[in-house]
Amino acid sequence: MTMTRGTGRGGVPAALAAVTAAAAMTLAGCSSSAGTGTEDGGSAPVPAVSGSAPAKAAEKAGADKDGTEAAVAAKGGRLGGAGSACELPVTFDLAARWKPKAIELEPDSVLADLAEQGTVKMVCEIDAKPAGNIGFLRVWRGEASEDDPQAVLKAFVEDDPNASEAAYTQVKAGALAAAEVGYTVHSELMDESKQERAFAVITRDGPVVVHLGGLDSDEHTAMLPAFELAKRSLALG
Repeated sequence: MTMTRGTGRGGVPAALAAVTAAAAMTLAGCSSSAGTGTEDGGSAPVPAVSGSAPAKAAEKAGADKDGTEAAVAAKGGRLGGAGSACELPVTFDLAARWKPKAIELEPDSVLADLAEQGTVKMVCEIDAKPAGNIGFLRVWRGEASEDDPQAVLKAFVEDDPNASEAAYTQVKAGALAAAEVGYTVHSELMDESKQERAFAVITRDGPVVVHLGGLDSDEHTAMLPAFELAKRSLALG
């Protein structure tokens, strides 16, 4: 299976970034006709882009931990359980029309190192294009250790040489203690910086990181309701 990523290490190396960005730009030009798919797939209360589907979902948002409104996307299914596209130590709700697929690479694959960041490996990729956005919600897993959620996130972010301005917070993912980080990543290909976000929880089978990137900061902002939905609905598998 071919794997694509968003930026740098923590995104994609330059060669794969060029392919990803070129495809993304093409899709951006025809997003109004994006497919709807049949298998559907932020802590910080960032508003969705006005007029987008996530923006409309924001009208049904619940209160965030600080009392402000955080947009939550409409539910389109649940991921992580037995028989789902990606079987995980956790389950969470997918945003409507987001398309999940498992990431499975042989250890000797030339792409294997791209699926590792910090102490975790990518195991699932949830594509927003069927819902009209350019980006992915990606799930990463690690081996059981003594690390807490914030230590896992710090290792994840620090393994991306293009990451900066990381801000960590303690949050809840469903009923689980979690850590969340918002940070910026500089894209050499796009010659600009963009926002990214992730949260981490610890399970008996090891840490799980859920990461949201995006083609640029506008796409990232528009997709935050899907990230928030995953975080609020997360439960142990």
